Amino acid sequence: MSQDLFATFTELLTEEFGVPEDDIKPEATFEALGLDSLDVVELTLVLEEKTGVKLEDEELEDVKTVQDAIDKVAEKQA
Repeated sequence: MSQDLFATFTELLTEEFGVPEDDIKPEATFEALGLDSLDVVELTLVLEEKTGVKLEDEELEDVKTVQDAIDKVAEKQA
């Protein structure tokens, strides 16, 4: 796993969504972190600004955990 991407996700989730840093783990689902589907869409928009990677709606359908999202971003950056 890319530690840089995990750090980026951690920063975004804590600062933008108020998720406690201790709760953010690769296997954590966005639902468990208190994010609903609109929050996940907002997260992807903020991510796009930070990383330059645009995730399409259909790509988000199978993104359930923090690790899933990290993998998608890493895949698009490659």
